[in-house]
Amino acid sequence: MAPAKSRDPAKALRAAEDPSRPGQKCRAPPGEFIPVIDRAACEGKADCVAVCPYDVFEVKPMADEEFNRLGFFGKLSANLHGRKKADAPRANRCQACGLCVVACPEEAIRLVRALTPAG
Repeated sequence: MAPAKSRDPAKALRAAEDPSRPGQKCRAPPGEFIPVIDRAACEGKADCVAVCPYDVFEVKPMADEEFNRLGFFGKLSANLHGRKKADAPRANRCQACGLCVVACPEEAIRLVRALTPAG
């Protein structure tokens, strides 16, 4: 069953049923895992925002400094998608459900164990 707090419960349910879904199925303590976003691959489609039950993600315009650090293909992709990228400003809320990983059409998100628990 999709988490009640997901912005798009139908999309979250599809992600929850994906057999390749990584993580701890929302059982990890908050901050034990953090989502890492491949900023060059992310196209800012906001699927992560839609499925995350913990409000970890947001999509926002890229700063010029970040855009300038991208390689050629990263800049091309960013321009094609309005220079919007996902960010995880509330990564300390992540409970490693893995919904974001399987929902991301670019496969730009992975979960990693935090070095120290976030707080």
